[in-house]
Amino acid sequence: MPSTATATQNSSPRRRRSSSTNRRDEEAPLIPILARKVREVEAKAQRGKLGPTNRVKFQVIAFLVREERARVKADSEITDSARAELLKRLDGVATILAKTAARDTSLIQLLEVDHAASPVARRMRRDWLLESGAELAPDELIITDAAPAPTEVVPAALAERQVRPPQVELRQMSNPFLAPDLTPRAPKDAPRRRLDGWELMGPLYKAFEMGAGGTAATMPLPEVPEYDRLSPKGLDVMPHQSRFLEAVREGHRAFLLADEPGLGKTAESVLAASVADAYPLLAVVPNVVKMNWAREVERWTPHRRATVIQGDGETIDAFADVFIVNYEILDRHLSWLSSLGLKGLVVDEAHFIKNLTSQRSKNVLALAARIREQVRDPLLLALTGTPLINDVEDFDAIWRFLGWTNGEKPGAELMEKLDATGLTPADKAFYPEAREAVISMGIVRRKKKDVAADLPDKLVADLPVQLDDDFGRSIRQAERELGERLAARYRRIIEARGDRGLAPGEIDEDIVRLVAHNELEESKASGTGSENVFSMVRRIGQAKAVLAADYAAQLQRSVGKVVFFAKHIDVMDAAEAHFAAAGMKSVSIRGEQTTAVRQGAIDAFNNDPTVGVAVCSLTAAGVGVNLQVASNVVLAELSWTAAEQTQAIDRVHRIGQDEPVTAWRIIAAHTIDTKIAELIDSKQGLAARALDGEAVDPASSDSVQLSALMHLTRRALGG
Repeated sequence: MPSTATATQNSSPRRRRSSSTNRRDEEAPLIPILARKVREVEAKAQRGKLGPTNRVKFQVIAFLVREERARVKADSEITDSARAELLKRLDGVATILAKTAARDTSLIQLLEVDHAASPVARRMRRDWLLESGAELAPDELIITDAAPAPTEVVPAALAERQVRPPQVELRQMSNPFLAPDLTPRAPKDAPRRRLDGWELMGPLYKAFEMGAGGTAATMPLPEVPEYDRLSPKGLDVMPHQSRFLEAVREGHRAFLLADEPGLGKTAESVLAASVADAYPLLAVVPNVVKMNWAREVERWTPHRRATVIQGDGETIDAFADVFIVNYEILDRHLSWLSSLGLKGLVVDEAHFIKNLTSQRSKNVLALAARIREQVRDPLLLALTGTPLINDVEDFDAIWRFLGWTNGEKPGAELMEKLDATGLTPADKAFYPEAREAVISMGIVRRKKKDVAADLPDKLVADLPVQLDDDFGRSIRQAERELGERLAARYRRIIEARGDRGLAPGEIDEDIVRLVAHNELEESKASGTGSENVFSMVRRIGQAKAVLAADYAAQLQRSVGKVVFFAKHIDVMDAAEAHFAAAGMKSVSIRGEQTTAVRQGAIDAFNNDPTVGVAVCSLTAAGVGVNLQVASNVVLAELSWTAAEQTQAIDRVHRIGQDEPVTAWRIIAAHTIDTKIAELIDSKQGLAARALDGEAVDPASSDSVQLSALMHLTRRALGG
């Protein structure tokens, strides 16, 4: 981008083509575009942290506001009154930018005048100026990309933490052949393409957000082979797994394997490595499933050796074929893993890396980039049954991991596919074609009802309970007080600004959202010391604990084993005490347990007929745990996301289950609990639309917490 000073020095006003807008917009046709764009960014910011595309948009708006203000001040053809009006409108855009930056302080650095601008930002600026009717110089029309910087796997901040297990040196010294050449391969110059000048990441996300095309997000897969040559003795590969493995056999190497939870993604990955001969293979997994991954390697590929990396790696088998490490300790093993000659990388529960600013995400992405530099066509697998949690931009980190994009633009292969459509984002037909192009890169998404005909049905049943004791009454009173506090804030804002034409009884939804957003941010910052939406929901969970445990105990007596999920430790403690008092044997699966203790509890529940209940943490036991010996789940507390609830239920509803599964949600009647359950159900639409191509009405992308607070505000206002 040219600097603001440069724009001011070019004192002649930017030439404009003729416009059919009103008179003041004819004098500055860029301002309505900036006003529209800043409202889009503001709306996104009110729903949470901005993703990469909207951060770039924020930066470009800030730059163009400064540039347009300099142009307006220098334009001698504009009258003083018109100039004052235009500057006032630009100040309005700047004010929204400032409020947005106050919500997300990481945006403040993007307001700096000398902040380096990416090619994506320069393209976005150019496109908006062209939309406004500006005639640009040739050097502003043609924007080239900077040469990619070499991948830095171990940042300076982590250099001192690196370890080198002794066994790793033994492995390298024992090799009688030449060490593999791991020198990064120089990237080939990509040919110029028709779409090189377009900003494409936003349209790609939009294509999935729209569910464009109306088809499931699964690449074309080969038919099931006539003979199963992969399964070890006593095991069978299911047809949907076999088709995926045939795609690997035919040479495909990068996949977002987004099958619904319970369809055997771990087994598919283990076998895919065997088919592709992608050894050494690294699996980055949640801590709770490290032991299960080692078991699956032994089960499906008994001729291969797996080693689990613990701590500093003193006990690893460096001669193994498969290395298994959890996210939390990957940072200290980056150096030797990047020099081992890995030919494959699997990221389990890949939605864990969706936050690009986290060290966990940076570690995985840097390691994947290094492997792509060292190995031609490495096997890269991103496994997650819930790739989208809140927003379509949750895809960003996964696409970067697989090498399909770099966050700013599509990679060469995807760009070639998009270019072959003959369309641009200006064409409506581009969006279904773009979605299909991304899917063909390697998205595989199968639903249980489609590929596992023998898998029984799943039902979520709500059980309302009355909280009639003093504790329950105090919860409802606190809920009313919170609603009144929010309503009072709303009224103060309305009184300060005036009703601006609101009809009697009409509620300004923008102000409701602002009030709820501010309350949510204050609640997150206040911790446990004050009454807020988080403490209220926790108290509801405490009030339901014994009621939920009693229902689970009744279920266990009548139907057998039951899985009991709760979010908070005190609720789990209360439930376990209730089961013990009832003479019922239970096991506990919690986050603070060691891998061995956790696996021991899982094995006891699955194999010991005297163990009737598994009491599980909703967050710690919601992934990578197989509990299909039970067919009934009790959800004592509600999650804040639909994905977390689905993951918990699918610990039971998975391959190996031969009975219909019922999840019993215990809901406190006449409290915010009821609204939260309704909101969780409404959030199921994002994945259904983006991944499954279903015609689902687009629900709000507001978080459940924000939506719940907005509901309390409206109710207190009488809406």
